[in-house]
Amino acid sequence: MQGSWEGFLTVLGVLAGLAASGSSYAIIEGPKNVTVLEGSEAHFNCTVSQGWKLIMWALEGTVVLSVTPTEPIITNERFTSKSYDLGDTFISEMVIHDVQFNDSGQVRCSLQNSNRDGSAFLSVQVMGALLIPSGSLVVTEDKPCNVTCQALGWTPLPEFSWEVGVPVSQASNYSVLDPGDLHSALSILALTPQGNGTLTCVATLRTLQAYKSASVNLTVVQPSLGSIDNPDTSLPTWAIVLLAVSFSLLLILIIVLIIIFCCCCVSGREEKESSYQSEIRKSASAKTNKGTFETKLKSGNENYGYSSDEPKTTQIASPRPKAREVSILERSSSRHPYQEPDTHRSSPASRPQVSFINLPSPKKVRNVTLV
Repeated sequence: MQGSWEGFLTVLGVLAGLAASGSSYAIIEGPKNVTVLEGSEAHFNCTVSQGWKLIMWALEGTVVLSVTPTEPIITNERFTSKSYDLGDTFISEMVIHDVQFNDSGQVRCSLQNSNRDGSAFLSVQVMGALLIPSGSLVVTEDKPCNVTCQALGWTPLPEFSWEVGVPVSQASNYSVLDPGDLHSALSILALTPQGNGTLTCVATLRTLQAYKSASVNLTVVQPSLGSIDNPDTSLPTWAIVLLAVSFSLLLILIIVLIIIFCCCCVSGREEKESSYQSEIRKSASAKTNKGTFETKLKSGNENYGYSSDEPKTTQIASPRPKAREVSILERSSSRHPYQEPDTHRSSPASRPQVSFINLPSPKKVRNVTLV
């Protein structure tokens, strides 16, 4: 603590002396951006012209190191200085030891009584933990399985790769983010093993080409006899897809056959009904025609243009007798004096006697012509 106060007082004395002298100098080249891993060292160089009196290094606006021509003024043991005198120029190097993630930020190099400074950016990456939950795995031969690798507390998130040291029929991997932690991720290896070996998960920070790995031993056993008939045994993806497509096509075919069968049944029923109705209509029509024909046979049609050759018989009244016949009748009547007179009859002188010829009653004849 006493050393820190002494360094601070020295800086104040140097600044007062520079202000009194009024010397002018400049920074020729400032520091460069640096990306480092957490826990490592970060180096920044600042090149200035000769004649300088005080160089100050600041991190995120806070002075962490000061350098004078004779010695550096160290206020924090994590920040040290190295110097290189090249004749016309002078290089001041600041070294940050055990870099922490919160050290990320702007680094600035400046000179007292100079209107120019140099700045850069410090980026700190964190390589977290990498682990496979199971130290060893026992799986069934030719049965698909998954192996999970988890990266915890990485900044930025790493890129995953796998080193498969076992014979497999197929293998693939994919990565997902951990929804509960933005600085963690998972890599899942899907494989179908056929023998024993070692699986290695590798997580790499591409910018720094830094990586970390984790391994697991894989032991493969033969499938048991009971597991062959076990309904829980999973099928390969392609087999599941093939079965799904087959069942879908079969279902569609069954539906089409049902529709065709229903259409045929409806069509056949309509044809039967149509045939039955046609037969009924034909039977009714035949009966109607037969009845009409019989009626025509019984009644016939009257032919008003037919003329019969038979003589017509009618009741014919005899004509009144002539005067001569009447006189003869009267004489005959007078020759029979013993005949009693008919009181009910009128005398011959008052009504002449007329005789009628009894003819048969007229007979009506209807002549029918059958066509």
